[in-house]
Amino acid sequence: MTTETRHDEVRRWLAGVGTIAAAVNAPVELPALLDLIARTACELTGYEAAGVLLADDAEHALVISGAHGLTTEYVARVNAEHTIELGSGPLSSGPSSRAFRTAEPVAISDLAADPSFDPWAGLAREHGYRAIVAVPLLVGSRPAGTVNCYRTGVHHFGPDEIDLLKTLANQAGIALETARLRDRERRTIDDLEQLNQSLTAQHRLLEQAEQIHRELTAVALRAGGVQAVADALARLLARPVLVADPAGQPLANAQHRGVLLDPAPIATAGDTAEEATSPLRDSTTGELMTAPVVLGDELVARLWIAGRVSGLGPLDRRAVEHAAVVCGLELLRQRTALEVEWRLRGDVLSDLLGGGDSAGLGARAESLGHDLTRPHSVLVVKADRPGGQVQQGAGPSDVRRLLGIAQVTADGSGPRPLVTSWGDYVVVLWPEGRPGPRAADAAEAIRQAAQRALGGGTASAVVGRCCIALSDYASAFRIARGALELAQLRGRTNRTSTVPDLGVYGLLLQLEDPRELVRFADGVLAPLHHYDERKDLSLVATLRTYLEQGMSTSRTAAALFVHPNTVGLRLRRIEELIGVRLADPGALLHVKAAFMAEDVTGSAWGSSSPAPDGGPLPGAARASASGVDRARGERGRKT
Repeated sequence: MTTETRHDEVRRWLAGVGTIAAAVNAPVELPALLDLIARTACELTGYEAAGVLLADDAEHALVISGAHGLTTEYVARVNAEHTIELGSGPLSSGPSSRAFRTAEPVAISDLAADPSFDPWAGLAREHGYRAIVAVPLLVGSRPAGTVNCYRTGVHHFGPDEIDLLKTLANQAGIALETARLRDRERRTIDDLEQLNQSLTAQHRLLEQAEQIHRELTAVALRAGGVQAVADALARLLARPVLVADPAGQPLANAQHRGVLLDPAPIATAGDTAEEATSPLRDSTTGELMTAPVVLGDELVARLWIAGRVSGLGPLDRRAVEHAAVVCGLELLRQRTALEVEWRLRGDVLSDLLGGGDSAGLGARAESLGHDLTRPHSVLVVKADRPGGQVQQGAGPSDVRRLLGIAQVTADGSGPRPLVTSWGDYVVVLWPEGRPGPRAADAAEAIRQAAQRALGGGTASAVVGRCCIALSDYASAFRIARGALELAQLRGRTNRTSTVPDLGVYGLLLQLEDPRELVRFADGVLAPLHHYDERKDLSLVATLRTYLEQGMSTSRTAAALFVHPNTVGLRLRRIEELIGVRLADPGALLHVKAAFMAEDVTGSAWGSSSPAPDGGPLPGAARASASGVDRARGERGRKT
């Protein structure tokens, strides 16, 4: 070979190596670089095909990752069906595997004559390949893969030829290492950029979280009230916010850009038991979302926010949760203040019903904002119990809810009504003779609101008489309370009543001294009570049911779940014991009046309540009250 020819050869190889170096500096993506190495190998050596094989991450196999001249089918089938393995087995003895393990070139002049190539011989023959040389591709003195060159005819690879291929492979190794470093650097830069963006976003989130904490904490510290909580949340979310009690009555309404939420659909939106304390969720009432405000296990309010939950970011949701907590604290603060005020009013009512010092009572009531010198009607409200079980006390939460409802109703009126509780009863002294709702309207408003607030329960209300003097309140309260108990006992629940609505019962309740009623009831019914106690029978309950069923033996038997003959026998025993014939209209009226007297004395004073003069009821009254209890218990068992 002439000197000029050698110089041309050197320049050609240098140009090929330079092309690879330029591609690395460009930079070029790794698959394109590997294809370029394979093409350069073919161009510099005149081989028909070349491939660059790289070890997988676990170094279990070699994969053709770049190629020139090799068909797509050949590359796919080698990689998928005839994988070049680096461990042990029939697919790990080929030239590529040996070149990788020994870091030395492996050449096969005739593929058909070398058994180590048998797994790939058929595939190579289909595509016309007859000779191969595999040169290790070193990266930092460690094999990373091989450069394979193919000839379509039998070919002997000489030492000079292999040395040139090793030089090309070494340059390719440098290019591969540089490309990998560049890829790692690019990934590192991308990771750093993402981290920087994440840190920036987190910084913004921390600033927003600090703003949420600062604004809502400031509301809590200055005791700004529920309205201040709603205003702060509306600013943070840039949305209107409404706070409503469990019955749907607004407690606060905060606008955004002049827009306020309409409380009307909220007041009619009922929650199921599961939804009542569920987390932030979309409401079925228009484009609204709602979140509970809970104290302990009690739902005390709900936040209503314009929009849907999907439109809130994580911090917005945190703001809603934080606002619900602060709102609960504000309501707890208000409740504590109200409970202290209710307790003070309860002391006034207790002394008022007990006939305390008039001058002192008036001054104490005036200090609480109530003028007892003007006429007041007595309203009594109580939660209904299932099946008319009036002897069971209402739950503390029911009384508290009813107190809150009555207070909201009273707050819109002036002069200020006195709202407090007396045991299981909510008592309202409603001022008369001034503009605004009448006592009956106020009682009905409280009852209707209770139906929404008691979680499916109901309440009954009675409007008592109007009191002019302080001495009128004890009897007015007693009569109204007895009327309410009688209404609940007779199943007339979830309604607002007045004493005249009870007819004869109302008249009997207004008797100041129950002793005559007790004596009359005992004179008629005591033999039946004593007989029931000795024999453990139900003559009183049978007689009461017989009267309630229109003197029908069959209906009485069905109501008591006994045979009609049993009812007939009991009625004859009753007639013998009390000395009357139930078929006699006069005697029947006598018995009915005794039952009514017994109901009145048991409901108006009860077995442990004091008589109007402050002393205990006589033994006859206690017996008649216990008789009412037994009758109620018997009817509870029959149902």
